[in-house]
Amino acid sequence: MDPVTTTDRLILREWRPDDEARFYAIMNTPAVMRWLGGVQTPAKWHAAFERIAGFQRDFGHTFWIVERKPDGGHLSGELLGFCGLKRVNAGGTDLTGQHEIGWRLREAAWGHGYATEAAIASLDLAFTRYEAPHAVALTVAGNDASRRLMEKLRMTRRADLDFTDPRYGPELNPTIVYRIESKEWLSSRSGH
Repeated sequence: MDPVTTTDRLILREWRPDDEARFYAIMNTPAVMRWLGGVQTPAKWHAAFERIAGFQRDFGHTFWIVERKPDGGHLSGELLGFCGLKRVNAGGTDLTGQHEIGWRLREAAWGHGYATEAAIASLDLAFTRYEAPHAVALTVAGNDASRRLMEKLRMTRRADLDFTDPRYGPELNPTIVYRIESKEWLSSRSGH
């Protein structure tokens, strides 16, 4: 399968059928899933996988597989996780249907700049290929690593857009929203 895009170190590509089991085995750990509702059952992961495939089918983009290029670097040739663009599907919010950037990387990939590299490539696609007017990113108060990345991406904290996600209890609510406008991203990427 052809990549959606590549970066210096990464390949972002569509999901293959065998990725469902591989991703679950690598990513379904207490540390990775800490801020995402906890370790998933196989049935819950399969439902999530079907939603990911549905976004690709219906919109032409999703949270794509992120692989390290087979170049001898850290985790060379390995599946690192996902990053990309989907549509907000958290119920009961005015954000439903808007472009959302998101990422989830395996523990061994943390701290190497992979999430930043993949997120930059994803936002470039959001505002060029997919012509999104803006993009949002969602997290929770305790997830400092994701919040730092959102700020590194020059996204703006939008407390006015925060919402309670009925799928989770008080420990994972409210959902905290960051947002960036297309013109802001494109201007910063062009150096203006």
